[in-house]
Amino acid sequence: MRCLICENISFSHICKICQKEYLTPKLYTRKILNNTPVYSFYKYKDIEDLLLTKHTNVGYYIFNILASIAFKKFAKNFYFEERTVSIAIDDNVRYGYSHTAILNKYLTCKSIKPRYNILKAKNCISYSGKSYQYRLDNPRQFTCKDFEEENVILVDDIITTGLTLTQAVNALHVKKKEVLFCLTIADAKD
Repeated sequence: MRCLICENISFSHICKICQKEYLTPKLYTRKILNNTPVYSFYKYKDIEDLLLTKHTNVGYYIFNILASIAFKKFAKNFYFEERTVSIAIDDNVRYGYSHTAILNKYLTCKSIKPRYNILKAKNCISYSGKSYQYRLDNPRQFTCKDFEEENVILVDDIITTGLTLTQAVNALHVKKKEVLFCLTIADAKD
C-alpha cells in the first residue's frame, strides 16, 4: 500500500517518516462553558484530509494511527488521584467502526478507564459543514446512562464551535459528574 501523505510504499496507511514529520502532536487549548478546558493535538486545517476519512472504512486505520500518536501518549503522562473515566461523544458505529470509540480506547491507563455507549444524542443530525445558527437551532439532545465514577474526560474528534462539547458537558452535569476537561484530535479554530 501507499502512505496517504507522501504516497511512498508503506506497510501502514501513514508511513513512520510521515507520522514523525507531519503528525507530531502539539497541545492547543480552548475553554468552553464555565471554563472547561478543551485540549486538542492538531489544527484541523493541518490534518483535514485525514480527519475526513472518518466517513470511509479507511478511517478506521487513520484514527487508530492518530489516537496512538496523540491520545496514547497523553494517557501515559496523565495522573489523577481519583478514579477517572473517559467518555466518547456519540460512539455509534458507522462504516464498521466508531471513530470516537477508537480515540477513547487509546486513553486506557492506570488513571483512566474508558467507558463506552454512555453519552448518546437523540438528534443525530450531522453538524459537519453547518453554520453556528444551524447548530443552535438543532441541539444534539444528549442522554447519559448512569455510571459510578464522578470524574470524566470527554472525548470527541473535532472542536468547531464548541456547542457539541458544551451540550455534552451539560448532560454530564445533570448526572452530577465533574468534567475535568475535553480531549479532541483537532481544533478547527484558526
